[in-house]
Amino acid sequence: FYTMKNIEVILKQYGIKNYTIRNNGIVDVDGNVDIQNLNLTCLPIKFGYVDGYFNCCDNQLTSLVGAPREVGGSFYCYNNQLTSLQGAPTEVGGNFWCDHNQLTSLVGAPREVGGSFSCHRNQLTTLIGAPREVGRHLWCRDNKIAKLDISFINLGGGLMCD
Repeated sequence: FYTMKNIEVILKQYGIKNYTIRNNGIVDVDGNVDIQNLNLTCLPIKFGYVDGYFNCCDNQLTSLVGAPREVGGSFYCYNNQLTSLQGAPTEVGGNFWCDHNQLTSLVGAPREVGGSFSCHRNQLTTLIGAPREVGRHLWCRDNKIAKLDISFINLGGGLMCD
């Protein structure tokens, strides 16, 4: 459990500005959160809404616990050690890229992604759990998907899987 003071110290340490700390310790950000390439094994605080993009790629994350519930821009969590998308945002206005992880399932993925959804180079065998709405393209190359069923996904663009 963090105090308001501890949360402010963490936010300053990671260069996060224009934030509001709710009474329950959840942080909303009016702007971007860029915590990439910092060798993080977990997210340092709990985020609520991030108006801009949220970038936590190129770390050692094993979980998305603490990720924002909603992101106005894009959400990038690629190149980590994720085996699950539990804790991921439920809505992402831009792209959602979770490629180059160790995902075996897309359960926990956002329901809606306004841009493209990229889950290539994981260990997926199915797209069950993928977003119901993808505004642009769905990329799922270099997985172990035997039978491709996307009938449950409303795609605004193309499907790029092989």
